[in-house]
Amino acid sequence: MRIRFLAFALLMAVTAIAQKKDGFVSIFDGKTLTGWECDTTYWRVENGNLVGEITPDKLLKSNTFIIWKGGEPADFELKLQFKISKNGNSGVNYRSMLFEGVPFALKGYQADIDGMNRYTGQNYEERGRTTLAYRGQTTLVSATSGTEPIKNNAWVSTKVVKELNRDSLQQVIKPEDWNELHLVIKANRLQHYVNGVLMSDVTDNDSVNRKDKGLLGMQVHVGPPMKVEFRDIRLKAL
Repeated sequence: MRIRFLAFALLMAVTAIAQKKDGFVSIFDGKTLTGWECDTTYWRVENGNLVGEITPDKLLKSNTFIIWKGGEPADFELKLQFKISKNGNSGVNYRSMLFEGVPFALKGYQADIDGMNRYTGQNYEERGRTTLAYRGQTTLVSATSGTEPIKNNAWVSTKVVKELNRDSLQQVIKPEDWNELHLVIKANRLQHYVNGVLMSDVTDNDSVNRKDKGLLGMQVHVGPPMKVEFRDIRLKAL
């Protein structure tokens, strides 16, 4: 029995060292909404997962977010797992700000997530400059003085410097199953990975509109009944 205890203690010590070396800190306890703010009509904890859901009798009038209350991360890495229903539309916002007049609404960068797997991984600025990089794109974003800064739901002053095959990237994402989202956000470079594969890479040189820090949150988007789940949400400051 003593040998088993010592072996267990050694395993725990090694695990603790690995976690410290890794640098990631869990920001969701898997049991409660402690540390988060949301409309509980649409958000709950179930089976250890953070669940956002629209039901036929509780439709949304505007996009709603569950917002982390632990600070405003600037340079960081975020890792989490997500699963979304076929009709789902969601995303993870970061370096965002509250949108005045709409409860639990955020304005800012978003790593898109959708159940039809058309946009997952792209960089979309919620209530702002719209699309900054479609899936597979590496882009340079600059300010614009034009009278029509947004066209076809994309920021016109975005230069695509590299583009990968979107169909091949789509195959990386598992529909209606668990996937890992990894955000690497440092200075003005914003990288979105899904299942270890780079999906979009933005360098934001728009000093007028870019944000260097802000709120973190997950979205339930206006639309038909849907369900999105998150788990193992971990954050590391850079």
